[in-house]
Amino acid sequence: MKKKFSFGKLGKLGKKLEGGIDRGLDRAQVELDKLGDKLDERAERNDPIYSKKLHAEASEPDTREGVWVKGGIDVYFLLIVIALTLFGAVMAYSASSIYAQQYHDDSTYFAKRHILYIVIGVVLTVPFVIKARPWFWRMFGVGSYIVSALMLLLVLIIGSSFGSGATRWIVIGPISIQPSEIAKMAVILVLALFMSKYEKQMKVHQRFGGHFRYGVLFPMLIFGFICVLVMLEKHLSGIIIIALLGMTVMYLGGTDLKWFAMIFGVGAVAVALILSVSDYAWARVDTWLNIESVDPLGEAWQTLQGLYAIGSGGFFGVGLGNSRQKFGYVSQPQNDFIFTIVCEELGFIGAMLVIVLFGLLIWRGFHIASRAPDKFCSLAVYGLTAKVALQTILNIAVVTNSMPNTGISLPFFSSGGTSLILQIFEMGIILSISRYSYQKR
Repeated sequence: MKKKFSFGKLGKLGKKLEGGIDRGLDRAQVELDKLGDKLDERAERNDPIYSKKLHAEASEPDTREGVWVKGGIDVYFLLIVIALTLFGAVMAYSASSIYAQQYHDDSTYFAKRHILYIVIGVVLTVPFVIKARPWFWRMFGVGSYIVSALMLLLVLIIGSSFGSGATRWIVIGPISIQPSEIAKMAVILVLALFMSKYEKQMKVHQRFGGHFRYGVLFPMLIFGFICVLVMLEKHLSGIIIIALLGMTVMYLGGTDLKWFAMIFGVGAVAVALILSVSDYAWARVDTWLNIESVDPLGEAWQTLQGLYAIGSGGFFGVGLGNSRQKFGYVSQPQNDFIFTIVCEELGFIGAMLVIVLFGLLIWRGFHIASRAPDKFCSLAVYGLTAKVALQTILNIAVVTNSMPNTGISLPFFSSGGTSLILQIFEMGIILSISRYSYQKR
């Protein structure tokens, strides 16, 4: 007799199969996680940089021996970054509201974009802060260097100037990217990798031996190549910052001091060459040198109006949102000259608050660098922190007419998608490295 078909038995069989598949997937996930951990550990264990301690061993036994500690991020650094980001967002709205209303019929136009860039930066950064190991940033540095070089070449072909007279951006639909900003970060990471990989060769003191080849020649080629590409964009401030960052990492990496006179000489010749062939760059220098005789309604307009804004702020300022110079006097006040609006609205107190916050960020960044797990991480954090310091100093120098107006943004404050997103991402790199610190037991 044939057995009758039972839907109940079929349902039980389906449940058993479903349970078996779930258990199989769970076991597979566990095995994949174990394999991933093993690969991470093997990569770190076999990497000569990662295994080599940055700090020298004590000559005598010490109960306070050095230990590597993997833990949470540096909370103080994070809080300072948050404070600067929020402060910058408030001032971006205050400085841009009138300009945005006039040209975009929306007083919050630039503020909304600024907040959007912050959100994008945070979303992109958080996974790396949580998951990235120190060795990952070496591969990332090499990759970002290659990508930035290709994009800088692409700018020369399909780049956009947005009416500024200098072609520096790549436009993809509604998105504009400034490759020189990516190049700054890439140069720091690649130089940090090179200087740590070839530390022994740099100590060889034969004629034109390792100390020159690995300490001077190759590092200069690394950032010099990028500087040439940026020079073709007529981007003098970008060249200055990349060159200074390159020399900073070289100095911290162990390049002999006697070579820096030659390096500065080469740099001076390069700047002179740029000024001789670029009317755009020379006009900026001429305005700076002859600010009293330059047409106040022409080339000197932005600089003079910025100085008026700083001077009118006094000690306490005219009040948040009450700037008069943002009413068409300081052109595009949400960009490079935003510090002048801070000075006008918040006075000397507000200006000092900005400077103190940046000072704390730099101090804490150097603290993290001093406790980094290896030389590469230490140089990377020093370099990224120095980038914030350099841009802050140069921006304030520009708006106070202490140096020519070269279009240097103020980190966290000035509007600009690429620069703000990358600024947040760079702080994420520092926070990621801060999870792996050297401490005394």
